[in-house]
Amino acid sequence: MHHITTAPVAPIAARTRWAVAAGAGAALAAAWWLGDKAPYPYAQRGLLDLPLPFLTADRMDAVLRPRPGERILEIGPGTGLQSLHVAPQLGPQGRLDVLDIQQEMLDQVMRRAERDGLATIRPTRSDARELPYPDGTFDAVYAVTALGEIPEPDRVLREAARVLAPGGRLVIGEFFDRHWIPFGRLHRLADAAGLHLTERRGPSPAYLARFRPCAADTPGHQNEHLAHRDQDTDDGEA
Repeated sequence: MHHITTAPVAPIAARTRWAVAAGAGAALAAAWWLGDKAPYPYAQRGLLDLPLPFLTADRMDAVLRPRPGERILEIGPGTGLQSLHVAPQLGPQGRLDVLDIQQEMLDQVMRRAERDGLATIRPTRSDARELPYPDGTFDAVYAVTALGEIPEPDRVLREAARVLAPGGRLVIGEFFDRHWIPFGRLHRLADAAGLHLTERRGPSPAYLARFRPCAADTPGHQNEHLAHRDQDTDDGEA
C-alpha cells in the first residue's frame, strides 16, 4: 500500500508572503526614485514641509546668518518652509526675494506669507540659470534641496556669484535623493564658479555649505582648500 505524504504548506506560504511584500516594497521604492521629477511636482508639495535631518532651522541660521536689513534671495523656495523662517529675521527694512520656475510654488509661498503677516517677501518666476537681477544685488543667496533639480548647476552657481554683493555669501543645502549633489562635486563646481568654501555642516548625504566669492587666491583661500580636502575625498561620488 502506498502512503501519500504532503509537505507542510504554511512555511511556503509565509515565504511567499514575505517575497511578495519585499517585491512590492522594491517596486514602490523604484517608483519613488524613478518618479522623482524635477522641478519638484506641485501635487506632492506636502512632502516639502517635512523637516530633514541635518537641515534644521537652527543649522540653517548658523550657516546663512540672516541679519536685519539684509536683502536675500532664495532659489527654489518650494512651499516656503525656509522662506517663512528666514524672512522675519530680516526685519521690516529687509527683503527676501524668492525665485522659482513654477508659479504654483510661488503662489503657495505668498499665500502662507499673507497668512503669517509677512510683507517683505517678493516672488519672481524665472530660470535660476539666468537670474533677472543686477550684479551685486544680494547680501546672501541660498538654495536648499533645489540646486540638484536645476539643469546645469554650474550656471546657477555662476549667476549666484554674480548677484552677490561684495562680501556676500551663498548657502547650498543638499539632501540625498535622485537629484542630490554630493559635497565633493559641489565644491568643485563652486571653485570653478569663483566661490570658495567658508563653512560646511553635516555629512555629504545631508549638508549645508557656505561659500563666498573669491576676491583673490589668497593664502587664506588656499588654507581653506587644504582644510576641507579630506572631507571631499570620502563623499562617495563617482
